[in-house]
Amino acid sequence: MKILIIEDEIPARKKLRRLIEELDSPVEIVAETATVQASIDFLRTNQPDLIFSDIELLDGNAFEIYGQVPVKCPIIFTTAYDQFWMDAFEGNGIDYLLKPFNKDRFLKAWHKFKMLKSAASSEQAMITNLTKLIRENFPGQSWKKRFAINTRQGIYFIETENILFFEANEGMVVAYDHKGKEHLLSEATLKQIEEQLDPSVFFRINRSELIHKPYIEKIERYNKNTLAIKLIGYESYLKTSQSQTATFRDWIEK
Repeated sequence: MKILIIEDEIPARKKLRRLIEELDSPVEIVAETATVQASIDFLRTNQPDLIFSDIELLDGNAFEIYGQVPVKCPIIFTTAYDQFWMDAFEGNGIDYLLKPFNKDRFLKAWHKFKMLKSAASSEQAMITNLTKLIRENFPGQSWKKRFAINTRQGIYFIETENILFFEANEGMVVAYDHKGKEHLLSEATLKQIEEQLDPSVFFRINRSELIHKPYIEKIERYNKNTLAIKLIGYESYLKTSQSQTATFRDWIEK
C-alpha cells in the first residue's frame, strides 16, 4: 500500500506519518510533499494507492494539483478549514479530517478507505467477468443510438448523434439538440445515460453536464483549474469541474 502525504506543516506531517506507521496494514509512505508544484511533479510519474492531502499549501490550493494531473486513487483531505468540504467530495475525496483530529477520527477515515477499496475490488472483478462474458457472446460494442421522449401527445425519438449535451437539474435530465431544442428524458439519471453512450465521444465535464465531442467549437481557460467550453449552436459556455479538468484535457485530444 503506497501512500503520499501532501502537507506543508511539519508538526501535522509528523503526526500523519506516526499514525500511518502505527497501522496494522503493510503500508509505505512513498513521498511527502509540501507544495502544489512538488505534488504535481511527483504525481506525473507516480500513482499512489492513497493520498492524505492538506488543502491550503505554501504555494497555493491543493485543488490546483488535481486539476492539472489525473489522480485515480482516493484522497483523504486534512485541513483546518471547513469551507472546502464540497470541493473535496467533488472529485476523489472520500473523507475530510478537520484539524486538529485525533487517532480515532483518523482510523475512522482509514477504515472507510479499506472498506471502499475492498468493495471496489469485488466490483471490478464482477465487471471484468461480465465484460468478458459480453465480449464472448456479443462481439462488438453497441452504444445507444436514439432516446425515446415521452410527452402527453405521445412518444417521439431524438437521435444521439444530434444531441449537444445532457444536463441534470433537480432530479431531471434534459437533452439539448443541435437546433437548440430541449428534450426531457423521463426515468433516467445522468449516470445511467452516461453508461449507455460511447465514452470516446461523450464526457462528463462536471456533476450535471455530459457533452458530445463533435459539437465542441472552442475551449477557453476560465480560471486556473477550470475550462470554459463553447458548443456549436448553444450560446452559453459550459465549465469543467476542478476534478475533471485534467482528465478532460486528455480525453479531448484522443
